[in-house]
Amino acid sequence: MSDSLPTLWHIDVSHYSEKVRWALTYKKIEHRRRAVAVPGMHIPAALWMTRGAQMTFPVIELDGRRIGDSTAIIAALEQRFPDPALYPADPEEQRRALELEDFFDEELGPHTRLLAFYELGNDRERFEALVKRTAPEPLARLSGAATIYARTFTGLRFGVRSSGAAERARGKVLAALDRLEAELGSSEYLAGDTFTVADLTAASLFYPLVLPEEGPVPADEPPPEGLERFRAPLKERRGYKWIEEMFRRHRKPVEEATGAQTL
Repeated sequence: MSDSLPTLWHIDVSHYSEKVRWALTYKKIEHRRRAVAVPGMHIPAALWMTRGAQMTFPVIELDGRRIGDSTAIIAALEQRFPDPALYPADPEEQRRALELEDFFDEELGPHTRLLAFYELGNDRERFEALVKRTAPEPLARLSGAATIYARTFTGLRFGVRSSGAAERARGKVLAALDRLEAELGSSEYLAGDTFTVADLTAASLFYPLVLPEEGPVPADEPPPEGLERFRAPLKERRGYKWIEEMFRRHRKPVEEATGAQTL
């Protein structure tokens, strides 16, 4: 494996990391994947790698640069690996795609994350199962203590212990689903007639709600009861089914041959 390969620093269950992983696999870019061993240590790692520009993952090492923020990473990938394109060639369609990417980044992503962690925090058994599956050894063997640490960290980092914040997040998620369906209209895709960064962003940032088979969380792993109650009435909506279809159609299986490593 060449030392010149791009290296993605990511969080396994993060939907913003999933956004970048999807872009890399969609473009068939051979790359390494790395993660920090201790939850929360990605913050100082990201700050150090980006010289204070970003405080979280994903961060990519590409052609001697370290780039944070999923939108900036995809822009760099689009410039360095233009085929297949995620930006439409038509200027108006490109403007629309980037505008929708920004909307789902800001108005959906933080709220699906908050809601997922809020409901996980109310379901210790499933939270512990997630920690066991995603934490590196030997931390995974101490899953009880690791779960307490993870609950404390997510509570402090994202404010996920607040029922009021969770209720606001539900409203934001529903508003984003409404916007998705309105923007789609009768079309298959959000910007033009091909898959673009707008579709990739919307689908990846909705994954904590929809939990598609091709996503980072195994489909046979049941969601927390509170999340299931929220999403159950949404499953027949066009937007929900569209998200599943985007994953099915365009999210290829993760190639372990890319050299995923945990440090």
